[in-house]
Amino acid sequence: MKKGIFISLEGIEGAGKSSNAIFIEEYLKRTQIDVTTTREPGGTKVAEKIRTILKENSDEKINELSELLMIFSARSQNVRNVIAPALNSGNWVICDRFTDSTRAYQGGGRGLSMKIIDELAASVHGDVNPDYTFLFDAPVDVCMTRVNKRGKLDRFESENYDFFERVRRYYLELAGSRTDQFIVIDTNQTFSEVQQSIEAEIKKIISDN
Repeated sequence: MKKGIFISLEGIEGAGKSSNAIFIEEYLKRTQIDVTTTREPGGTKVAEKIRTILKENSDEKINELSELLMIFSARSQNVRNVIAPALNSGNWVICDRFTDSTRAYQGGGRGLSMKIIDELAASVHGDVNPDYTFLFDAPVDVCMTRVNKRGKLDRFESENYDFFERVRRYYLELAGSRTDQFIVIDTNQTFSEVQQSIEAEIKKIISDN
């Protein structure tokens, strides 16, 4: 059986990543492609509990290393229980965030060692890596305005402007260094225009596979 295609979705908070995940899933299903959709942190019962801890505002500060290890613990559950089995069964997988989020947020944003992140990635998911990555991109001030309209902010959404500038900068550096994997979608335009761009790229992916 032919292995499925792994698509990850990346971007800073408010870039439109999660809302467009639904559009991609529905488009693929309309073309008769079997799709498994998951998210990170999360995707399994255990991983979703870790997600709650990571995102909730708490009196106890989560230090950067603890945050990193929890993210990879959740990822291990998701890869072994959801992503790898789905790919091996021939399903396409759409994952709302994957290890490039960790590189951008914990590496680019928090300044953690990229060597440690890459070593954890190799141990946790080995050769299970995205074939394609959609990077949803918009200026930080645009994204923060969108996020602030949501009401109460979670732990990540509450980060400051400079943090998200560092994260966005690292994402764009990643995209520039891996042009065969990354597809950058400008989300500082109408929802209809964004979806037209996504649809054109998805058609190319289907044609190539």
